[in-house]
Amino acid sequence: MSVSRGWRDDLKDMGQVAAPVVLINVGVQAMGVVDTLMVGKLGGAAIAAVALGNFYFFNVCVFGIGLLFALDPVVSQAVGAGDHEGVARAVQRGFVLAAFISGVVMLALVPGEWLLTALGQPADVVVDTAVYTRRRLLGVVAFFAFNVLRQTLQAMGPVRPVIIAVVVANGVNAFANWCLIFGNCGAPAMGVEGSGYATAIATWVMALVLGRLAWPLLRDVVRPWRAASLTWAPMSRMLRIGVPIGVQWFFEAFAFGVTALFMGWMGTASLAGHEIALSMAALTFMVPLGISGAAAAVVGRAIGRGDLPAARRDALAAIACGVGFMCVSAVVFIAAPEWLTARYTTDASTVAVAVALVPLAGWFQVFDGLQAVTSGVLRGTGDTRVPAMLHLIAFWGIGIPLGYFLGFHTALRERGLWMGLVAGLAAAALLQSGRVVRRLRTDIVRLRIDH
Repeated sequence: MSVSRGWRDDLKDMGQVAAPVVLINVGVQAMGVVDTLMVGKLGGAAIAAVALGNFYFFNVCVFGIGLLFALDPVVSQAVGAGDHEGVARAVQRGFVLAAFISGVVMLALVPGEWLLTALGQPADVVVDTAVYTRRRLLGVVAFFAFNVLRQTLQAMGPVRPVIIAVVVANGVNAFANWCLIFGNCGAPAMGVEGSGYATAIATWVMALVLGRLAWPLLRDVVRPWRAASLTWAPMSRMLRIGVPIGVQWFFEAFAFGVTALFMGWMGTASLAGHEIALSMAALTFMVPLGISGAAAAVVGRAIGRGDLPAARRDALAAIACGVGFMCVSAVVFIAAPEWLTARYTTDASTVAVAVALVPLAGWFQVFDGLQAVTSGVLRGTGDTRVPAMLHLIAFWGIGIPLGYFLGFHTALRERGLWMGLVAGLAAAALLQSGRVVRRLRTDIVRLRIDH
């Protein structure tokens, strides 16, 4: 009985830590979903343009997002060890990295028409996609500043300010979309371009609200500026943690991005249907991704205070929560693809593709959840290089080649491309699970950035 009660306590504790982080992830993802839903009334090409624009934006940003995830183990382990100065220097280095990343991302978002045309995307989608992403570009600095604040608060524990900021931003995004897409409240009717402006505005609101709410918690961390925060040796050690995370995220996100490009070669309906199914999967993925962030924080804090048994229990509880949720969402995806697709559009050709793909999204839910949570556990321990290699093998050694073959050399077409994604996610989940087992069997010492 005591063992069962201990498991229940572990699961309850993990649920309490993870639930707010899940809400944050769902809220951030919801802005892109709302963009897609609200332009749905303009037709399948508009859906494809906004959805492809979101994937273009995310694939350009994803390495930088992963790089800032170095804050998870560095800050959480410093918090666990009671090292306030270590927390402050890590956060200030995070802002330095965010400023550099923002400049690179903004430059990469400019050549949209040329890049998408070179990649063979449908002509009726390319122009609107490029315009949408250039309007999103206006919110890039705010986006990365928000990510620094968010990762810091998650690692420290108090995330209520992040939840409030995300809720406010979603309200602003929905209202601004309604005004700028359709010309309500005296605004010009800008269509897809208006949706890009709306999301950029909402991103700035999100960052500014979070900065204001978090200031009492982070005042002593942000100021005074520590000269050591710009010292190259510790900055390079932080990069050695963050770069593999960015590479790992890039390998996974670019696999989905390349699949979107393949869909574009098949036509607008294929691309729109793919994006609808993937937006559903991306929304449910926010739950295990939130649990992953919570796992990185609690495992990191346990290691920081030298409590490896607690780190092991937290890891198991996180995996159980993440996989359990994705099993439920898999059942929904497999049982009701028509009903889910109808929430997005009534365009017959788009619906036909989406309905064929949503059940496959259901099948990869469990693997996606497992690989996400195990990534968070490993990140909390400070293990980032090996997971990056495992993702390279899973997605680019297995998933993409298999998907390309099934999609273009068999009658499966869109379904074949997604079967490749399923195989890649399954491989990543199994490989990383083995790595977690090996990692947690050994003694783990706290990361040292400044020494």
